[in-house]
Amino acid sequence: MSRISFLGAGSWGTALAIMLAKHGHEITMWSKVKEEVLMLQKNREHKSRLPGIKIPDSIVITENLEEACKDMELIVFAVASPFVRSVAKEVCGLIPEKQKIVNVAKGIDKESLTTLRDIILEEIPQADVSVLSGPSHAEEVAVEMPTTVVVGADSRETALAVQEIFMNQYFRVYISPDIIGIELGGSVKNVIALAAGACDGLGYGDNTKAALITRGIAEIARLGVAMGAKMETLGGLSGIGDLIVTCTSKHSRNHNAGYLIGKGYTVEEALNEVKQVVEGVNSAEAVWKLAQKYNVSMPIVEELCHVLFQGASASDAVKKLLTRQSCMEYPDLGWLYSDIK
Repeated sequence: MSRISFLGAGSWGTALAIMLAKHGHEITMWSKVKEEVLMLQKNREHKSRLPGIKIPDSIVITENLEEACKDMELIVFAVASPFVRSVAKEVCGLIPEKQKIVNVAKGIDKESLTTLRDIILEEIPQADVSVLSGPSHAEEVAVEMPTTVVVGADSRETALAVQEIFMNQYFRVYISPDIIGIELGGSVKNVIALAAGACDGLGYGDNTKAALITRGIAEIARLGVAMGAKMETLGGLSGIGDLIVTCTSKHSRNHNAGYLIGKGYTVEEALNEVKQVVEGVNSAEAVWKLAQKYNVSMPIVEELCHVLFQGASASDAVKKLLTRQSCMEYPDLGWLYSDIK
């Protein structure tokens, strides 16, 4: 079995750490927040994030970074997206050459417009950094509900190594070389999920949500292809799969925040109510900047940004989307005999 550390002790990192510990791996969990470490050590349970889920006694919980990084076969970055760069900077000097790191967080930095994996590589260039993503709520993984994800890596060897560590009878892992597609799907879907939540908060029905999800994947695909991602990835687990679960689930903090905004809460009030990092808010501005940079049409993202950052109402955003200039669903399609009446 492998020695594995988790940097970050939120719900997702904790659920994965518990899963791997149950399957015999030697696990260390690190948090920068001393109060969180003491609470987890004492209660062996993340009462606010994963209530009722016990953390095995075999898992070491520490605030000591050196302890969390020394002689590890795999380091899992489970840090919320706004803190990935600062943690990567802090840990860089402790990371040996070719250390395997897998990032399981999702997001895009609004300043540099880079994905989280690229941020880790900028700060820890000596590491071998892969990504794990897909439709996977921590609350369900923690109780062993069947879940499927995909791992992206630069080499097949690394992808297979991460796959072997994580895969078990209820957590199925595929592998892929399309890292940018996996990361974009996992990041932009959080932005679309905010919009889906707002539609629910406004009281709209299944027709509206189905349209929102479908046109959302079209926007994700346009940006992804422009940035070099593969359509197969964007139509797979880390694209449409993750989009569906995040737009529809009670566990989705992005959907829940959007729901409150649709109900009339301010963005600040919604975030305070959710009480966790809402990755879609952090990524929305970056996604809109990327759309402009690559000259890609993303009207849902654009209107959501007006709601999040410019004080527009969610209901007005929906009206603007519905009354846009009429067009074809897919402009590249055409009629063979369009000149025949």
